[in-house]
Amino acid sequence: MAAASSVAVPAGHATDNYLTHTRGFLSWALTLDHKRIGMMYLVSIMASFLLGGIFALLIRTELISPGRTMMQASTYNQYFTLHGAVMTFLFIIPGIPAALGNFVLPIMLGAKDVAFPRLNLASFYLWLLGAVFFVVVLHTGGLDTGWTFYTPYSTTTSTQVTLAVTGAFILGFSSIFTGVNFIATIHMLRPPGMTWFRLPLFLWALYATALVQVLATPVLGITLMLLAAERLFGLGIFDPKLGGDPVLFQHFFWFYSHPAVYIMILPGMGVISEIISVFSRKHIFGYKFIAMSSVAIALIGFLVWGHHMFTSGQSRLAGMIFSGLTFAVAIPSAIKVFNWISTMYKGSIYLTTPMWYALEFLFLFGIGGLTGLFLGSLATDVHLHDTYFIVAHFHYVMVGGTTFAFLAGLYYWWPKMTGCMYSQNWASLASVLTFIGFNLAFFPQFLLGSRGMPRRYYDYTGLLGEHPEFTHLHRVSTLGSYFLAIGLFMGLFCLIYSLFRGKPAPGNPWGGATLEWQCSSPPPHDNFSSPPVVGDPYAMKNIKYDPKAGSYVKVEDA
Repeated sequence: MAAASSVAVPAGHATDNYLTHTRGFLSWALTLDHKRIGMMYLVSIMASFLLGGIFALLIRTELISPGRTMMQASTYNQYFTLHGAVMTFLFIIPGIPAALGNFVLPIMLGAKDVAFPRLNLASFYLWLLGAVFFVVVLHTGGLDTGWTFYTPYSTTTSTQVTLAVTGAFILGFSSIFTGVNFIATIHMLRPPGMTWFRLPLFLWALYATALVQVLATPVLGITLMLLAAERLFGLGIFDPKLGGDPVLFQHFFWFYSHPAVYIMILPGMGVISEIISVFSRKHIFGYKFIAMSSVAIALIGFLVWGHHMFTSGQSRLAGMIFSGLTFAVAIPSAIKVFNWISTMYKGSIYLTTPMWYALEFLFLFGIGGLTGLFLGSLATDVHLHDTYFIVAHFHYVMVGGTTFAFLAGLYYWWPKMTGCMYSQNWASLASVLTFIGFNLAFFPQFLLGSRGMPRRYYDYTGLLGEHPEFTHLHRVSTLGSYFLAIGLFMGLFCLIYSLFRGKPAPGNPWGGATLEWQCSSPPPHDNFSSPPVVGDPYAMKNIKYDPKAGSYVKVEDA
């Protein structure tokens, strides 16, 4: 026999939730509530996503045919640089941890807030200040170095490199503070009964990400300040004429930036673990393996930066070691994919919008991971390095992986964040259109790269004019980018429309077993009106739908 637990909450909005607790601009601007800070991050990060996406559409439109289409080469260089910088530093890196993580982490722990609420607010304003620097760069001469700021060009160009690296430096502090806060929160604020192996896998992913943020981000900050000092004072750190070494910049940069790939993807993997278990109505398969693989990815990720430099002149022995480590770091990711598929095996799969995005993530991240193995091999990387094959691989991992996981998490926790349900039909259609558009945009780029099309090039006439297939593939890629944009805008419209016309969300609309589904939607100011009941976060058999409450509720054996 089973009886409804006392922790069940009625359907609909809480009478006093974090959105209505206090009102006015200052109540938000000076808030210490992690939920409001998470929502402010979400709005700001989505605005950055829109800006970076506009740059991407302009780039693809320019490349729709050979020759000049709509801009000069110098303008094109600035657009692809700002596209990469905005998407990487302002959207992908902070997207899931700062927005979704800030909102969800304390509630999943059963805590009232993060360990350091004031530091949390300071992190947001540091992010905002760093973003302002990039906006200033956009209006004061632009940036044309590529988002990697490679020397020696970045030390000599007349564009606003110093302003841009200062902005990235400030963003680094925001990332470090968020990481410190998350580590302290998970260590110190777990309730009685929540042992390490009762943590939801999303929290394991955020914990591993926070370790990388704290340990790797200072390296990037120091590197960017050295670049600024090189430009301002001519110190000779990276200039060979003064005894410096431009390849040293690459070592410093990628020592951070390859672990930063896992800052981008690890939280997304955590989101996928939550969604696949809930919408397969099964306990997650191999919980400890998934948890430990997150930590393994974070640790091994520090050792593989040299695979970005196979063509930079490093020794054969170094190349072989970095190649082997690159294959090794794929193993923990493969463990996760195996366990996700095993969780779905013989499960009762519900194709909701979050689950659509999760399944699309598996497909796209699988392609991104597989092509990463090609690039980890010395024999093939030499030929594919700095071609469009790299562009396609990077986007399949970062957009097909991180962005699709971000969208999956956004649709999954949207009812909890806003108290509003969106249209499943329209949101799922937007998801499928986004998936089709993404593959049309980026799969042709694998073919372009394998046939010799260099990345970052403004034009593909002259020497490349003997390859007419470049034009056809670029046109398919550009058409796909338009479909991708339509799908994303359709999905955004579904979410915004739900705020005005959506049905009130019950406390647990999906049937999740983690603690955030034990509070009302949206959550109260202090997250819980009564202490939550800690248990197995993936005990799907204990979650049943209650027609009277209009929500899933937790049940106990009577």
